[in-house]
Amino acid sequence: MAKPSATASALKPLQVSKVTQQGSLSVHVADQLEALITQGKVAVGDKLPTENSLCDSFGVSRTVIREAITHLKSLGLVETRRGVGTSVLRSSTVEARPAERINPTTVEDILHLLELRLTLEPTAAELAALRYDDEDRQRLEAQHAAFSKTYAAKSQAREEDYLFHFAIATATKNPFFQSFYKQWSQSVIPRAKLLSIDINPISSERYLERVQEEHSYILEAILSRDAQAARETMFQHLNRARNTYAQYREQ
Repeated sequence: MAKPSATASALKPLQVSKVTQQGSLSVHVADQLEALITQGKVAVGDKLPTENSLCDSFGVSRTVIREAITHLKSLGLVETRRGVGTSVLRSSTVEARPAERINPTTVEDILHLLELRLTLEPTAAELAALRYDDEDRQRLEAQHAAFSKTYAAKSQAREEDYLFHFAIATATKNPFFQSFYKQWSQSVIPRAKLLSIDINPISSERYLERVQEEHSYILEAILSRDAQAARETMFQHLNRARNTYAQYREQ
């Protein structure tokens, strides 16, 4: 695998099409960028245009561009470095997965629970953005930092993942959102159902990197009181998890 150079020159404006309101905007953006990379039109080692430039090219918001880049990272196509930008790592996809294999019954349990969470948590994130107070802010930031620290220590960060989502539920000021999380506890997190023997440490680390980044976007949207972005980023976070676990049905 070729290693991108930190001094690689910025890519010229991409030949892409602006996306419409039909379907997921981030999926349309990611699909176009993925095609450019896998077809060699953006070479390994090249940098993608800046976030603002991509927003202009596709006619979408920063939230959409970030979601699309996160998807490309999950495929192993790009990486983002602070002060450098987003560079192309490889021209073929290598998707991050939480485990090598999962028992079929466990897969169905995970998908059923994610289906339920998708109906509740985007609204919870939206309400949290509108209603959080200073205590909630501190709790949200602390739980996100705890997840990042535990993930960096090569842990599965199951409890920290749960507590981050519970902090969002608490910030809604609606006790029934909290009750949902208290009822399920850590089992609401799909990784809590996985057997250690089935986890691939390298692939799982990349998967958790994606989760950590998605959490950061959710947190940013909530703390910015951007209710629509909070709903959107939470939906994409959970929907991407659902799509990932649904692939195990095919095994």
